[in-house]
Parts: sequence; structure tokens; C-alpha cells
Amino acid sequence: MKTIAFIPVRGGSKSIPLKNIKLFCGNPLVCWSIEALERCKYVDEIIVATDSNQIANIVLSKPYTKTKIYHRLAENANDRATTESVMLEYINFAQLSNDTTFILVQATSPLTETIHFDEALFLYNNGKYDSILTCVRNYRFFWNEDGTSRNYDFKKQGLKLTNQMIGQFLKL
Repeated sequence: MKTIAFIPVRGGSKSIPLKNIKLFCGNPLVCWSIEALERCKYVDEIIVATDSNQIANIVLSKPYTKTKIYHRLAENANDRATTESVMLEYINFAQLSNDTTFILVQATSPLTETIHFDEALFLYNNGKYDSILTCVRNYRFFWNEDGTSRNYDFKKQGLKLTNQMIGQFLKL
């Protein structure tokens, strides 16, 4: 069994170009997540999926031991590409086995610490849960007590999954 942390980072953000390597408290933004994952005892490998040589070079310049660069396809690095599309691209490329634990980590969450990853993966690895989602209080989307959404429809968020893609997610 292997645990892979996957961090998608595009170079072509229109709102803040190269935001994932902008300095945040003296460190490139993406490096905060990488460094927390590097210390995580349950993570075997960290994949930074990028289309940017500049981002890749900054990551590779650090003394990371678990981190590798995956050069994502241009079709999954544009404004219309979804996070799920690059995840599936990598899953297919790497031919991950069914016992691989695959976690998505957002580079834009620099306050997530090693202990948060360790605690979540401990719960997951001990079979208490079949999936885990981390959250912060946010007033953009609203949820009912039973966990259903009041104003979020995943079908309208640009996510276009085929039955084959859904099957691949369910296998992992």
C-alpha cells in the first residue's frame, strides 16, 4: 500500500500569474504544503503536477526527498481544465494500483500542517472512514444539517465526469 499526495499547480493563473510560487512569509506558496507533507509519516510520495518550468525549477531546487514533478498536459492546464482532469491524467499515467491512497492537496492552503495530514490519514488508514475531506468555515456555499447543499451543484461547476472516470475514482 502506497500513499501519494498530489498537488496540482498551474503556471497560467489569470487572476494572479504564478501565484503558487509567490512568496508567502518568505517561502513560495506551494512549498508550505510540500514541506508539511515531507514530514508526514503516512505519505510516501508527493507529486507536484505542473505545466510551468519555473514552478518545477523552484520545487526541484529544494532538498525534498519525497517530492517529484509531473509535467501535466497542456489540455489539463488551461482555464477550462478541472482538477479532476489532471488527477485522472496522472492516475492513468502512473497506472496506480487499487490499494494506492491518493490525496489531493491544494497549494493555496499554506496553513495545513503535518499534524493535519497525519491525523486524517491515521483515521483513513485505520478503516474508520472510506474517504476524508478537510474543510474550513466558508460563507460562499451553504449546507443543510444533513450535509446536502443549499446552493452548490457539482454538476454546474465545470466537472464533466464520464462513467469510466467515476469508476476509476471509486477503484482508488
